[in-house]
Amino acid sequence: MPGTQREVTLRFMAEPMDANVRGFVDGGKVLEWIDKAGYAAAVGWAGTYAVTGYVGNIHFIHPVLSTDIVIVQARLVYTGRTSMQIVCTVASGDPRSDERRLNTQCILQFVAMEDDKSVPVPEFVPEDDWEREQHARAVELNAARRAIEEAMAEQSYDGESEACRETLRFLADPTDVNWGGKVHGGYVMAWIDNAAQVVAERWNAGAAALVFAGGVRFYRPMFIGDLVEVEARLMYTGTTSMHINVVVRSGDPRTRDLKETTHCTMVFCGIDDQGRKRPVPSWEPTLPLDIALQDHAKDMIDIRERLLRPLPKELPPGLV
Repeated sequence: MPGTQREVTLRFMAEPMDANVRGFVDGGKVLEWIDKAGYAAAVGWAGTYAVTGYVGNIHFIHPVLSTDIVIVQARLVYTGRTSMQIVCTVASGDPRSDERRLNTQCILQFVAMEDDKSVPVPEFVPEDDWEREQHARAVELNAARRAIEEAMAEQSYDGESEACRETLRFLADPTDVNWGGKVHGGYVMAWIDNAAQVVAERWNAGAAALVFAGGVRFYRPMFIGDLVEVEARLMYTGTTSMHINVVVRSGDPRTRDLKETTHCTMVFCGIDDQGRKRPVPSWEPTLPLDIALQDHAKDMIDIRERLLRPLPKELPPGLV
């Protein structure tokens, strides 16, 4: 019954095909799991189809190994008129042990839909201390999201650039869609991760690992047969980090009239053969657009530091 299912927990074994050449599960695959669990929780609460609207502030604390048992818990913490915000927690560990480590935690926003129109959802009322705390944190994230979206809307991304960049193009397959007939948001985030990783490893001339995904905003759906274009470009480098802007566009391949569907920032760090962080080459832009994008990346960092509390480092109650 709508308005009664407050959480969904998925448990499964990570598979060898989920891992990269270093034996760790790529961040894009984890993002895919997060979106699927969040989607299940959203439709369970709303009692109708739902679409991913936003995924925010995803810090990757510990990697998932290809031999791990994985637990993905999605818990509703906030509702608007037609939207639902869900905290998704990923934990993993050796299946022979009861010990689990926190891999990441983030908030996703879904919108309930019927006949391609948003519809009201049952109101969520927190019932325990954890839900009340996460409800308050969701309100904070709303303020941060609005500030990030305003900054992104003001920033131009067109013009001459010398930044390291990569564009992937392909057609959306029938296997990419959910039961609503639209491309699954988790697959889109996996594509974003792939494009950003190409840029990170080209710039670094070595291995790189995803440590943060911020402001993943979904503007419009994609469908089977759409031409998908995923453009990633380096914006800013820290001592060990690379901040990469990613824009996803899609549309009819016969006309090549592509519209923006998703936009976000991905942060990778350089890693050595043992998976430890190492310094990356510094990016010193000289062209006006590249300088503006570097300043934009710094603004995004400032907004997150001012408006968001640090990610909890412990597992939420009941996740074992």
